[in-house]
Amino acid sequence: MPKAQLTAAYIEALKCPPGKAKIEAFDTIIPGFTFERRASGHGTYYLRHSVDGRQKQLKICCERDATFAQVRKKAQLLRSEVVLGGDPGTKKALAKSIPLYAELSAQHLAHAKLHLKSYNDLESSMRVHIVPKWGKIRLTDITSQAVGQWLNEKRNSGLAPASVEKLRVILGRSFALGASLDIPGTERNPARGIPRKPLNNARERFLTAEEAARLKAAVEKSQNSQLQHIVGLLLLTGVRLRELLDAEFKNVDIERRSWFIPTSKTGKSRHVPLSTAAIAIIEKLPRFKGCPWLVPNPDTKLPYVSLKGTWKTAIKVAKLPGLRLHDLRHSAASFMVNSGVDLFTVGKVLGHANVASTARYSHLANDTLLKAVEAGASKQAAF
Repeated sequence: MPKAQLTAAYIEALKCPPGKAKIEAFDTIIPGFTFERRASGHGTYYLRHSVDGRQKQLKICCERDATFAQVRKKAQLLRSEVVLGGDPGTKKALAKSIPLYAELSAQHLAHAKLHLKSYNDLESSMRVHIVPKWGKIRLTDITSQAVGQWLNEKRNSGLAPASVEKLRVILGRSFALGASLDIPGTERNPARGIPRKPLNNARERFLTAEEAARLKAAVEKSQNSQLQHIVGLLLLTGVRLRELLDAEFKNVDIERRSWFIPTSKTGKSRHVPLSTAAIAIIEKLPRFKGCPWLVPNPDTKLPYVSLKGTWKTAIKVAKLPGLRLHDLRHSAASFMVNSGVDLFTVGKVLGHANVASTARYSHLANDTLLKAVEAGASKQAAF
């Protein structure tokens, strides 16, 4: 085992003798600084030291991974730590015990699959955006500064502000879940404390009575025979699309004019009142033997996964470009508000969890009030 002042030239010239598996060289300047050359030609730097009388060997890095100057500087820092009573090996082992984000995300997904209705949306965000960026990074190395920079890059790439905020929330929830499970490295949540720009990308579209009539005429001609029923019920009830597609006949009580929704986006069950017009549609719905769904796909006898194709055709025929199926929920609310129904009642019908969700329709209520005062002014002007 040769001893010499290790230099870049010395390391490069050091060869493993024929017939031996390896050769080690010890530095005469930094105690414990060692280089090992294998018969294969592969080289590795180590620091040997003792802790409480026990000999330890800490791998610094492979020869190809850093310059000799970088390795020597690191060896000196590690040696200084040993002299001051520390154990760099323990610190390194502790660092390796911190999971990668990929491991935490797997636990997050497993938990979400059991408790979250929008699992597919979460899984997609993780797979497409979050794991490719953070999956191979240890949790303690994910900093708020790095997360903030990443979110800015997402915004600049054209991702919608609400979508960027969703990524921040998902990452934060991963760490919150990890903390609740006492996973090392989750004590500090890097998604917190990041300045967030106000979101203003909400799309709100309200159909007029004339536009609603055009849409109804278009869906009646659709190749999808169920689309006219779906659109009609969405406009008359204001329910969410998924709530309707997953609805079963057993939860509709015609006599009481009520539709029971067992689970919703808010996580709570609710009863939706049914108007005479809504009941008329339900009573005319086609029924399929052994099929419990209200508006199933006639071919599969299962709830629709998507209506994109036939919906795109319908709005083109109706000359309503950009209209979304979700806009029918907004439209149902606008028709109720403009008929004089108060916002609290509208919120109850729609199943809103809080008043803020219904507040978006307050300007519609104001339109109704303006009509009222104009009518009053006209009446006074007549005298």
